[in-house]
Amino acid sequence: MVFAHGTCVVFPGPGPAADLAEQAVEILREYGPARAGGPAGDFGVVALDPGPGWVVYGHHNDVLTYVEPDEVPDSTDLAVGLCGRSKRDRDGRELEVVHVEDKRP
Repeated sequence: MVFAHGTCVVFPGPGPAADLAEQAVEILREYGPARAGGPAGDFGVVALDPGPGWVVYGHHNDVLTYVEPDEVPDSTDLAVGLCGRSKRDRDGRELEVVHVEDKRP
């Protein structure tokens, strides 16, 4: 599932009857909004190789946010991570799914 500001929720092994969009919204509702002073404010950054851009991850293994190079003033992990966390926060509050990809058999 991809949300409006670039946050993705991935499901490594969804059940056959699972409503993926509904599950993604529930996960992002809980784990999307950034809250200072707790794990929701923490993040890590992975540079995409080959690029361009980065993936920012947080306190839920299945929630990732894509950051494009033109979205940040510099390419430090701090700048990229803060941008990604902000995008995840917006997605976690707005909950607008823009793409669903279901590869189940």
